[in-house]
Amino acid sequence: MQDALAGVWRTLTGDSPPEATLTGDESVLPGPFRVPAAAAASVAAATLAAAELLRVRGIEPGTVAVDARHAAAAFGSERLLRVDGRPGPSPWGSIAGDFRAADGWVKLHCNYPRHEAAVCWALGVPAVREAVAKAVAGKRAAEVESAVVSAGGAAALMRSRAEWLAHPQGRAVADLPLVALDRIGDAPQRTLFDSERPLGGVRVLELTHVLAGPVAGRVLAAHGANVLHVGAAHLPRIPVLTMDTGQGKRSAFVALDTEGGRAKLRKLIARADVLVQSFRPGALARLGFGTQELAQLRPGLVVADLSAYGWTGPWARRRGFDSLVQMSSGIAEENAADAPAPLPVQALDHATGWLTAAAVMTALHRTVTEGGTWRARLSLAGTGAWLDRLGRKPGTPSEVDFADLLEDVDSDFGRMTRVRMAGELPGAPPQWEHATHQPGSDPAVWSPVSAGTGAAGVSAAHPG
Repeated sequence: MQDALAGVWRTLTGDSPPEATLTGDESVLPGPFRVPAAAAASVAAATLAAAELLRVRGIEPGTVAVDARHAAAAFGSERLLRVDGRPGPSPWGSIAGDFRAADGWVKLHCNYPRHEAAVCWALGVPAVREAVAKAVAGKRAAEVESAVVSAGGAAALMRSRAEWLAHPQGRAVADLPLVALDRIGDAPQRTLFDSERPLGGVRVLELTHVLAGPVAGRVLAAHGANVLHVGAAHLPRIPVLTMDTGQGKRSAFVALDTEGGRAKLRKLIARADVLVQSFRPGALARLGFGTQELAQLRPGLVVADLSAYGWTGPWARRRGFDSLVQMSSGIAEENAADAPAPLPVQALDHATGWLTAAAVMTALHRTVTEGGTWRARLSLAGTGAWLDRLGRKPGTPSEVDFADLLEDVDSDFGRMTRVRMAGELPGAPPQWEHATHQPGSDPAVWSPVSAGTGAAGVSAAHPG
C-alpha cells in the first residue's frame, strides 16, 4: 500500500510522501485487483494534502493514519448506507446491466430516463428487459455500443486488456498522468482564513453528478470546506448516491439553461475558491465557462475537471460511468467466466473522488505558497490504468464486518447510518458539520463562515 501512496504523492507534488501509517492488509476486498491498496493510497493522499494545509496554518497535523478496512468501507459507502434501518433504493434502472450479444458482452447504463430512452430508440424495443436482451442477442456487441452511444445513451462492450491498450482511446489514456495539475493563470498568493481546520473558510462550488465528483466534495467538506452543490431541478437524481455523497454540503438548484441562471453561476464562481465539475469535456465551455473565462472571472481559482475517458483521444467527450469504463478497459473481462466480472466496489469512482480532493488541496497549497490559478484534471479511465499498473493480489474472497466503522446521524431523509469519514488527522480530525440536505433545499448563495472555522475575517481570497 505504501508503494501505491508513494506513486500518487510523486504525481501530485514531485516528492516522496510525508510519514503516514497504513495498516491492515489487502484481503478486505475480494478479487485480483489491488483495490484495497488503491483505496488506502487515495484516502492517505487526500489526508496528507489536508495535513500540508494545516502546516501552512502553523498547526502540527500529527501523523496521518489510514486503515485498509476503513478505506475499503469508504469505497463501498453507498452500499453500506441505511436510512431508518433500510438500504437506499437500488441505483440501477430496470433494463440496466450486462447483456450477451452475438459475439460478446455489452453493458447498458440506463439509470437515467434519457439513457433508457436512448437504448430503446437505438434497439427499436420497449423498456422491457426481455425485449432488450433479445435485441442485443441478435447483434454484434460493437454494433449495440455504437447505436446506443450515437443515440445519446451510455453503453460499453466488454474488451480485453490487450484490446483496450491497442484501442486509440486506450493509447490516449496511457499517455496521460493519473493527475494533471497545471497553472492556468496568474494571481497573487492566497491568504487563508484563520481556522483550525485545513479548509476552514474555503468555498467549494460543486457542479457534479453521480459519484466521483460528489465524493470529492464530500471529502473536502469533511476537512472544513464550505461546499455548495449546484444542480438543476429538472434533472433526475439517483437517491441513494445523493444521500450518501451529500454529507456536509449545502444543495441548491440553478437553471444553467437560462441567462439568469448563468448570471447567478458567475456570481458564485467570482466568490469561490474551488470549482469541481464533471460536465462532459467542452459542455461547461459552451455555457461560457471555459478554462480561460474561469481564470479571468476568478483569479486564484482552483478548477478540478473530471471526465470518464480522459481529456484527449477520440472518446474524450463520450459519456461514461465507472461500470462502463471497467467494461471498456479490460477490468471486467480479466476474470469473466459466464458473465463480466466487475470490481467489488465502484473503485474507479471512489478513487477518482478522493484523488480529486487531494489534487484540489495540493493546488490550494500552491495558491498560498506560489499564487496562480490552477486546474486539476482526472478521469475514471486514468484511475483504471493506475489500478492496472498496481498489479494483482491473491483473489481469495473474504467476509469483512464494517459495523464498527458506521455511525448514526439525523438527516433530512430520516435517521441515517453512514460510514465514518476515513483517514486519521490528529491535528484536525475530519468530520462533517451536518448530514445530507434535500436536493435544492438551500439558497444559491455563499453562506457566511461559521464560528466553527475560527475565522477572524474575510481575506483577499473572498472579494466582495
